Amino acid sequence: NKKYNLISKHSQNDIWHRHVLDSAQLVKHIDHNNFSSLSDLGTGAGFPGIVLAIFYSDINKFHVKLFEKSKVKVNFIKYIIEKLGLKRLNVYSNDYQSHILNTDYIVCRAFKKLPEILRISRETAKKPHKLIVMLGKSAQEEINKASKDMIYKYKLVSSITQSDSKILLVDAKK
Repeated sequence: NKKYNLISKHSQNDIWHRHVLDSAQLVKHIDHNNFSSLSDLGTGAGFPGIVLAIFYSDINKFHVKLFEKSKVKVNFIKYIIEKLGLKRLNVYSNDYQSHILNTDYIVCRAFKKLPEILRISRETAKKPHKLIVMLGKSAQEEINKASKDMIYKYKLVSSITQSDSKILLVDAKK
């Protein structure tokens, strides 16, 4: 992290809780019987995508797509994928905009502002899909500001790792 700045310096002393567990908590929001792919937009150092790929590694049909524009982070992720021997996992070194998001779930953690995430979900992702957005302290405020773009049913749940953080669950249907 000192050399490549993969995660925030404020969180590097608590990687397990702040990044790994924070990512792993998403499994309780994924329908394990009805999915085959997941896209992680702006995956950074691979959170939550790599953690979810490890969790679902024994499911043959499950595929994870990681999108990250930083070449340094992409190279790090490729190294981790190889080192851990992860299968059914692709990392795209260009931006998500070059792809049609043909996926069952889209996850975002510190990616973009909520209105932009909703636009991506609405305009570039197959329907139906589920959208899981990890939000901070201002989650409700962000939802209120983005409410004109919120055309789908959603639910806001508490994070297990930070009492004031929230997870936005959106059911994006046709």
